[in-house]
Amino acid sequence: MVKHGVSLIGAPTDIGAGMLGARMGPEALRVAGISNAIAQFGFDVRDCGNLSGPPNPWQAAVNGFRHLPEVVRWNQLLHAAVYQELQDDRLPLLLGGDHCLGIGSISAVARHCRERGRKLRVLWFDAHADFNTATLTPSGNLHGMPVACLCGHGPQALIELGGQVPALNPKDIRQIGIRSVDEGEKRVVHDIGIEVFDMRYIDEMGMRHAMELALALIGADTHLHVSLDVDFLDPDIAPGVGTAVRGGPTYREAQLCMEMIADTGRLASLDVVELNPALDVRNQTAELAVDLIESLFGKSTLMRKPAATPPPRHNSR
Repeated sequence: MVKHGVSLIGAPTDIGAGMLGARMGPEALRVAGISNAIAQFGFDVRDCGNLSGPPNPWQAAVNGFRHLPEVVRWNQLLHAAVYQELQDDRLPLLLGGDHCLGIGSISAVARHCRERGRKLRVLWFDAHADFNTATLTPSGNLHGMPVACLCGHGPQALIELGGQVPALNPKDIRQIGIRSVDEGEKRVVHDIGIEVFDMRYIDEMGMRHAMELALALIGADTHLHVSLDVDFLDPDIAPGVGTAVRGGPTYREAQLCMEMIADTGRLASLDVVELNPALDVRNQTAELAVDLIESLFGKSTLMRKPAATPPPRHNSR
């Protein structure tokens, strides 16, 4: 693990979603014991409480975007909070909230990496590619657009949030578990060159192989950010999400992902989003999310050697 202090940042909003309920996600994760789950591995856990942003007006889309002013404000607040924790050399853990919040979180991480001269790798665990734009989606829900915004395709106020456009180089992101992509979205994701390990790839090649490729070339100078949308999981084991898609990873496949990330020792920031307690069963999805986070922070069945840091490359010329 890159940092020894972990800061929990709650963002209780469903401002970018098409269904109400994700605003209750941070408290469900706290009830499921997220703070103690991380602290048991020796980390100093600080709960920064919840950000206070605008309420959800629940209005129709305007010019292709729903609740754009409110989404911008939530992401501005989150950007500032995540950036401050990174400046203090702590690991920020976003308790969402819907996935539009990934814009604020990851733009802050990208800004921090630019200033520190570090490489960035983003692992995006999701059932959806989240690369919609106003012209591609009839709903206008911004939780379907964060990757597009981070890559420079979206409303000006969001794409400029991190001080550079695009905030994120598409080559720095790996998407895992994808199984629901809109027709127009498929072409854009292909053309922009995002590396996607969809469920067909995982079915054919196995989760271990997919993760080995997703983690390839990560070294000591890499900041590893995980953005975990809980609808990445199969809804049979994680029903508490607003946009469930059948055919997701199993419990063991998801655990393998988290354990392989932990083995790198490079995790430096984390989003947990789209948990909707209103649709959950006895908080089981929140408890599963905390279980996976435990694996991210070091839980394993046996003692395992940490991944070796590869030697520096030397130019032979």
